[in-house]
Amino acid sequence: MRYGSGVALVLAAGCLWSLMGLGLRQIDAASVWAIMFWRSAGMVSVLLIWITWTSDGRPLAVLRSVGLAGAIGGVGLVFAFAGAIYAIQTTTIANAVFLFTASPFVAAILGWIFLHERVRPATWAAIGLAIVGMFVMVREGLATGEAMGNFAALLSAVGFGAFTVTLRWGRLADMLPAAMLGGVFSMIAAAAVLLVQGEPIRVSAHDIGVATGIGAAILAVGMVLYTLASRVVPAAEATLFCLVEVMLAPIWVWLLLGETASANTFFGGAILIAAVVFNAVAGLRLRSGGVAQPLKPVNE
Repeated sequence: MRYGSGVALVLAAGCLWSLMGLGLRQIDAASVWAIMFWRSAGMVSVLLIWITWTSDGRPLAVLRSVGLAGAIGGVGLVFAFAGAIYAIQTTTIANAVFLFTASPFVAAILGWIFLHERVRPATWAAIGLAIVGMFVMVREGLATGEAMGNFAALLSAVGFGAFTVTLRWGRLADMLPAAMLGGVFSMIAAAAVLLVQGEPIRVSAHDIGVATGIGAAILAVGMVLYTLASRVVPAAEATLFCLVEVMLAPIWVWLLLGETASANTFFGGAILIAAVVFNAVAGLRLRSGGVAQPLKPVNE
């Protein structure tokens, strides 16, 4: 695959993921846990088909190969998925997606703590800048009654950061099997919560269709595209290109649903995005040594 094709795939993945909030806004009455169950079911179905096709009909062998790291990473995705759904349902799309971008910094800190990975001075500076942006947004949430939604968005970022760190710990080259395990674990967790709460897994046909469609057409397909692109696009660049998701998500709900966010949300979000861009550019410069070099797979 050529580099240009990889960039196109990353951008396509980001555009798909930007529709997540708009899709969840179409849910009529299903609870967070019912949405999580059916969305995960849609994602697992597509990823199972893909993994079966690319493994010559041996999906179980591929899933077993991810080992403990993949299993722990799958648990991290449970928190990422649940937090994201709750955040989008209880706060503005802009607030949610901006706070989601904190996950690279969460991964850096977790990697430093658990894997003893060195955190570059530039990344520490970016983390400090990101904290300022998050404070601007979370402080406003305390005043507008959206504190729980903001907390859930940050929990989602922590969950995805943990997922990323466990993949590095296990040196997994392909995130799709671990992501599929995360979908399976999410279905189990959601079903257990619904059972304890006495709520039905089966909701309206409309809500099942929307949630399953989001999982299959947006989440899973986006993951497949991103994974294919990661073979030729360095992680620092992929981080930058995926910011198209953050840019587009608030625009979709503003254009189609009339949802707006406050000036502080966009001000804090701009600070957070600046931190992500700064960290990604610094990582890219460090990787290249200031000169153009052949691209390597992200997992190297």
